[in-house]
Amino acid sequence: MTDTIRDAVKAFVIENFLFGDTGNPLADADSLIENGIIDSTGVLELVAFIEDRYGITVADSEIVPANLDSLGRITAFIASKTAASATA
Repeated sequence: MTDTIRDAVKAFVIENFLFGDTGNPLADADSLIENGIIDSTGVLELVAFIEDRYGITVADSEIVPANLDSLGRITAFIASKTAASATA
């Protein structure tokens, strides 16, 4: 399941922030903020995508680099949120 999440998030990032440019490989651990891929507005777009795609709510306190700064962190965050909502 996490591969599917990662692939969807990666596709969203490439399409919306890299404008379809797949020339530079995007590793799971690459910082999206430090590498200039997303800015504060981009983070909000990413949160909207996550909420719409996965039917989860991202609290303001969860909008931090620890959750949203790389494909790996975003994937783990979504997986934990969807697992928590499935057991609730």
